[in-house]
Amino acid sequence: MLLGSHLRRLREARGITREAAGYSIRASESKISRMELGRVSFKTRDVEDLLTLYGITDEMERTSLVSLAKEANVAGWWHSYSDVLPSWFPTYVGLEGAAHLIRSYEVQFVHGLLQTEAYAHAVVARGMRGASAADIDRRVALRLERQKYLVSENAPEFHIVLDEAALRRPYGDREVMRGQLQHLIDVSERPNVRLQVMPFSFGGHSGESGSFTILSFPESDLSDVVYLEQLTSALYLDKREDVGQYEGALKQLQTDSPGPAESRDLLRGLLQLS
Repeated sequence: MLLGSHLRRLREARGITREAAGYSIRASESKISRMELGRVSFKTRDVEDLLTLYGITDEMERTSLVSLAKEANVAGWWHSYSDVLPSWFPTYVGLEGAAHLIRSYEVQFVHGLLQTEAYAHAVVARGMRGASAADIDRRVALRLERQKYLVSENAPEFHIVLDEAALRRPYGDREVMRGQLQHLIDVSERPNVRLQVMPFSFGGHSGESGSFTILSFPESDLSDVVYLEQLTSALYLDKREDVGQYEGALKQLQTDSPGPAESRDLLRGLLQLS
């Protein structure tokens, strides 16, 4: 998806139509569209021919993009869980694992990267009504596997604003919620985690559109991606004007919310009340 997005920007910058791009690699306009949306695999030869058509002669840039094409064709570890995941979610897991900065706002429940196993089980069981215990356990296992990235050697920066509603809405029993609140207090002390709570007392705020995540990547020529999850699908936005709107909303949320230290105090207060 990242490679397709980059190829689209290169094509548009040269004023080349999808039809002309398709002709250059002996393919249809629709295939170019699918490539740019990240919905098909990439042949190295096709990528090289497109880069030539788009006037990319710098050897370092060509090598980087061809390497990205090869990586795009390798199935990630998360594909073994595809039987219990909605069709749009493996794409997100792959992007999340490639990001060096993850910024998010959550209002319904605690972000998946910060959930305890017991809380995750309660959330998944609620969302997968009628699913077998084995399928629920596999979905939870995937969530816990994702969390390893947050504490790995190359862990990303994770900036999260949690709406107070997510902290007060019970998933599981009292002990599950107490465990989740304590976990948030603990994980917020990690150097790569910046956790803020948007309190009820603030009133209306810039997160009115609902939860979203912005993913940024170490390669400077790759655009940020905004992830918006819906009931039956998800949106991945990478156009600069779209990303800019969500970045503005998140910056305002961060400005309006108490800082990390004050947010920990808020979490401790909720823990005492639970």
